[in-house]
Amino acid sequence: MTSSFFFLQAEKTHRNQVFIDQLAAAATERKEQAYVISKPLGDARYTYSHVDAIVVLSPKRKIAFIDFSEDKESFDNFVEDFLEDLASISDKYRYKDAIGRPRFWRDELVIKFDGNDLDAFEDWNIKSSVEDPAKQRIAELLVSLLTGSINDIEKVKAELPTSLLEKIKRKILLFDADQTRFIYEKREQSIVRIQGLSGTGKTELLLHKLRDLYVNSPKSKIVFTCHNRILADAMERRIPEFFNFMKVEEQIAWNERLWCFHAWGSTHIPNSGTYRLICELYQLPFSRYSPYMTFDRACREAVEELKRRKDLKPQIDFILMDESQDFPDSFIELCQLVTAETVYVAGDIFQSIFDATIAPSIAPDYLLSKCYRTDPRTLMFAHALGMGLFESTKLRWLEDNEWQACGYIVNKAAGGSLYRLSREPLRRFEDIDNTLSSVVIETVKGDFWSSVGTQIIAAITDLAKEHTALTPDDVGIILLDTGDSVYTLADQLAVKIPRVLGWSVNKAHESKRRVSGELFISNRNNVKGLEFPFVICVSRSISSSYTYRNSLYMTLTRSFIQSRLIISEDSNTDTLDYILQGLERINTEGVIEVSPPSDAEKKGIQTTFKLASNSLSFFDMANKVFEELGVIQLMRPQLFEALKVIGDQEPDLETIRETADFLYKKMMRSRN
Repeated sequence: MTSSFFFLQAEKTHRNQVFIDQLAAAATERKEQAYVISKPLGDARYTYSHVDAIVVLSPKRKIAFIDFSEDKESFDNFVEDFLEDLASISDKYRYKDAIGRPRFWRDELVIKFDGNDLDAFEDWNIKSSVEDPAKQRIAELLVSLLTGSINDIEKVKAELPTSLLEKIKRKILLFDADQTRFIYEKREQSIVRIQGLSGTGKTELLLHKLRDLYVNSPKSKIVFTCHNRILADAMERRIPEFFNFMKVEEQIAWNERLWCFHAWGSTHIPNSGTYRLICELYQLPFSRYSPYMTFDRACREAVEELKRRKDLKPQIDFILMDESQDFPDSFIELCQLVTAETVYVAGDIFQSIFDATIAPSIAPDYLLSKCYRTDPRTLMFAHALGMGLFESTKLRWLEDNEWQACGYIVNKAAGGSLYRLSREPLRRFEDIDNTLSSVVIETVKGDFWSSVGTQIIAAITDLAKEHTALTPDDVGIILLDTGDSVYTLADQLAVKIPRVLGWSVNKAHESKRRVSGELFISNRNNVKGLEFPFVICVSRSISSSYTYRNSLYMTLTRSFIQSRLIISEDSNTDTLDYILQGLERINTEGVIEVSPPSDAEKKGIQTTFKLASNSLSFFDMANKVFEELGVIQLMRPQLFEALKVIGDQEPDLETIRETADFLYKKMMRSRN
């Protein structure tokens, strides 16, 4: 069973098995991130001749080099080479300016152990700990370099931040084990699905995967696609910025090696959309939108035509798809048909849940349950409000294992008639004062549209008083309703806010982009992929439509400090008290308390997760077989090495079992 707290890149062997298993169990039990590597991740050029050593990384601990060989000289050379490469990586990403050269931190943040010692794990557990907060911060930065989780050093720096806003903005972010596996794990399959909650870093992971493919598959043709033009335009600007940030040396060959655009496209421009490009590559008729031609129908017709062709050859190597819940299955199938290697599909599992037609089956290869952007309390409230859990009639429901897959701890009372759902605290918030309410509900009495503008300005003023470093970039205002009143309100705010607060305003529903130094105001259609320290969501009444609840969930989870929901008191009389009570329980007890729907109700509102099984490593599969066959301990290392030589690239358990059985019997006969 894989864990989001433990990542293994180094090869597991009979020499290191005990130590690694102890470390994996401890990391999961303590909920502490641990990474076991044999080389820095993210760059294929780093290789070492010494193969019997591992490097253990964990926040608030020293970099630990653990040797399982008998060759001390070779091990010492490995350590020196590794640290030399680490210094080079530090220099590459300008970390050296913040943490200094290795001589400044080596003695206090690097430690070596003999893995053959029976007490090796206990020694590591005790001696690797770092107590000084300043040293802990440098240690975390070193972990980020070695795992490829590169932070903007100008933002995080090495010194300790003081204010809450600065702590959040300058928090060092590390990939957890699930995120790391998605980036670096190689899967021999035509489609890889990654699903996650809002704020789990899906888009960022796709960018890292894109960089990995572009650098390490130098002749490949790659398409990055989003559902609409706004998202695609934003990504087309972001990709070069990200590549520059990650020090990609090769110039981007746009529309030759890399394409970035929305899904559909335009008739006269081949490089205007994924579907349009496919039509151009395969000489298919391009279908424009009409009352009779949906995107789903256009893709289905293209799929049918391509399947009729006997000599169909893929002409794209990789496709990366963001916000997959917005795409029909036909588009994903079309992408598979024309892709030689892999289609990477990333989506928000809860937005899939809100599909009006109920997506009955969600089957990800990687399920990200830990949200590192949004406070867990905000996420819980957004889920509860989005799924109607505070109301007598629920809109969606999950089974126990599905709640757990989404990061919830399920406790039941009263014979299962009462659920108490909670979430584990996350590393991002462990050293942050959580006394600040992460969700605030404010109500407006009387005529909503004539009064709400004043309340929005008052909310921003309050935030500026509480957080003196607040800037226009730190706040997003999202108007959830539809109709002319929304746009009238946006126009009024664009006039009043500069006059009252001295801030410039960007009406993003008109500009279609986020503008630095300007307060972001938009309807609900232009906020995907964005985040702010503070979000102000505005809605006259809480609708029960799935589309609205999806938007409500999505906008509330754009914040990483606090979300404010401003609603009409008069228009929400039926549910307001229940919602306020539910929020109070989340804030005080950290739980969603809810009565489950009846079995009859569940049938109409349930979505099923088909969770991909966690694959075992080659070593673990072999060890499982050895236990089944009763292979004596003395023979296991020799048999394992023999299996490695003759094993398939992607061996399955049955193949290993048959081969091991044959070889073991042969080895035992030769001994007798």
